[in-house]
Amino acid sequence: MIITQTPLRVSIGGGGTDLPWYYEQHGGLVISAAIDRYIYIALNRTFRPDYFVKYSELERVERPEDIKHPIIREALMRHDIGPAIELVSMADIPAGTGLGSSGTFTVGLLRALYAFQRAHVTPHALAEEACEIEIDKLGGSGGKQDQYIAAFGGITCFDFKADGHVDVSPLALPLPTLHDLESHLLLFFTGYARVAEDVMRGHRAKLEANDAAMVDNLHAIKHLGQRIKTALEAGDAPTFGHIMDEHWRVKQQRSNAMSNPRIDALYAHAKANGALGGKLVGAGGGGFLMFYAEEPERLRRAMAEEGLEEVRFSFDFDGARVAIRD
Repeated sequence: MIITQTPLRVSIGGGGTDLPWYYEQHGGLVISAAIDRYIYIALNRTFRPDYFVKYSELERVERPEDIKHPIIREALMRHDIGPAIELVSMADIPAGTGLGSSGTFTVGLLRALYAFQRAHVTPHALAEEACEIEIDKLGGSGGKQDQYIAAFGGITCFDFKADGHVDVSPLALPLPTLHDLESHLLLFFTGYARVAEDVMRGHRAKLEANDAAMVDNLHAIKHLGQRIKTALEAGDAPTFGHIMDEHWRVKQQRSNAMSNPRIDALYAHAKANGALGGKLVGAGGGGFLMFYAEEPERLRRAMAEEGLEEVRFSFDFDGARVAIRD
């Protein structure tokens, strides 16, 4: 049996500039952080000549091409290790909440398939193959940061070049700054799950039409990502918190789907209770709110009064890995 453990992520800055329709023209820059909340993929040999797949549904089919789950189908058609295969997925956090679950799932699945075949794969190759499946083959409207941070882990800057190459550089964070972020970054579930694809499809249409407002918005987001990188590497976490607030206001200008009145009210409540800045983690429209708070306990009490559940986390620096090989 093979079990892989692949981290979910929080986007720190520059999100949206990893869309091919942007970076192929202008280059993109995203800072993302892997966290200790995971998707697990278990892969086992069975004694029945078929494929038994368990996720939110159950499938038992004779051929990979008959699998309904599109990512599992495409991955197994690339790496046909069956039949006589049982594949099971589990997650610490449900899908559709803005933590990059689709990209994490794909990377974790591919990592399991390579491990099952006792084949070596680099994090870069793993991320690129996951992007090929989700974006090129299945026509997804998302970008590349989710697959890359799932493969590499850490708090990492991804520089997306116009030719498709991705430069990967872990942030050079002073150790006290890392501890500061783990103490002062708070993550709250808003209760609103949404499909990121719906939000990203609108962004893609505007970029394909070369919408000037959308392009200018992403230029501003990329610049804010660069400023966040500078602040964090200089050990200035509070300035990062203030830049998050700028990032929030700029991202809201992109589309009406980025927020809603309830989320706006929660954000204002957080600012009134010690948050320097925050953001919706993911494409927008719901999921998790993340804040940098000078007074974490005060903010925890304030958000609990609003009925929000906190998900405490630390950072993951290993990326996709084989947790069990039996």
